[in-house]
Amino acid sequence: MLTKEELPGCGVATTVQMIVSKWKLLILRNLLQRPWRFNELKKDLEGISHKVLMDSLRSMEADGIISRTVYAEVPPRV
Repeated sequence: MLTKEELPGCGVATTVQMIVSKWKLLILRNLLQRPWRFNELKKDLEGISHKVLMDSLRSMEADGIISRTVYAEVPPRV
């Protein structure tokens, strides 16, 4: 996560800097429709690797763009 000093002064530039990757835009497109499970996202976004999806989701969660909900169920659901 960037510090306040590292972020641009303009809100639009800040937003673009946070979602600059192609995959983050596609992930956000899907998450705006409904909550998705990790494997559902991976199957829907053809060509994305496990590592890139995980890193993108963690980065967006750290930036406060998305939130992660863990359900206490068997099998585990996030």
